[in-house]
Amino acid sequence: MGKNDNKLSEDLLKYHTRIKEWPIDERPREKLVKYGSESLTNAELIAILLRSGSGKITAVDLAIRMLSDYGSLNSLLGKSINELKKYKGIGSTKAITLVAAFELAKRISTETINKRIKISSPKDVYMRYGPFLKDLKQEVFKVLLLSTSNELLKDVEITKGTLNASLVHPREVFRSAIIEPAAAIILLHNHPSGNSQPSQEDIQITKQLVQASKVVEITIHDHIIIAGNAYFSFAENGLLVGS
Repeated sequence: MGKNDNKLSEDLLKYHTRIKEWPIDERPREKLVKYGSESLTNAELIAILLRSGSGKITAVDLAIRMLSDYGSLNSLLGKSINELKKYKGIGSTKAITLVAAFELAKRISTETINKRIKISSPKDVYMRYGPFLKDLKQEVFKVLLLSTSNELLKDVEITKGTLNASLVHPREVFRSAIIEPAAAIILLHNHPSGNSQPSQEDIQITKQLVQASKVVEITIHDHIIIAGNAYFSFAENGLLVGS
């Protein structure tokens, strides 16, 4: 089995034999113990979490099918419990296990990168957060807290769901920045529609927060919208009102 699990064709998704009947060196768990986790494909790692498949479909078959359907591991990371349960052989327990494992992966990545990353451009933000935000089905608004040298101190999720001015309140946006304390912040949210252009609500929210930033004396460097494989920077497009 090659590394490009998500590109395997449909006819490779059928093994017709249980994993227990495979040669020992080809079984995911035994392979991990003998050769290390890095020797496993994405599908094999997911299969270990699934533990079993359904009928003649093994856990590896099931994992390959999901990767093939969603196109990439990053896309799979954003799926909900209900979306995962649409696959025969994945019930609540397996779906919950996958979602929990994916969330841990996101948090580990955030914890590791946040200690080193320096934000020098909107592209830096997209490279860091694009993989986690571009495939989400609902809008998430985050605030990135920066040091005086523009190093990322932490990110804080302010709200989840359709954005409006009543939900993205200056008090919530600047609270963590004041506590940290942060020298500056970057506003960040995603557009599930795939359209990276800011809405009138986005523009209004940004204007309101920039005005509030002058009161608390915490600079807003940018407001970045991530949409699929694209992003929009308010600063680059001269829309950071009042900055």
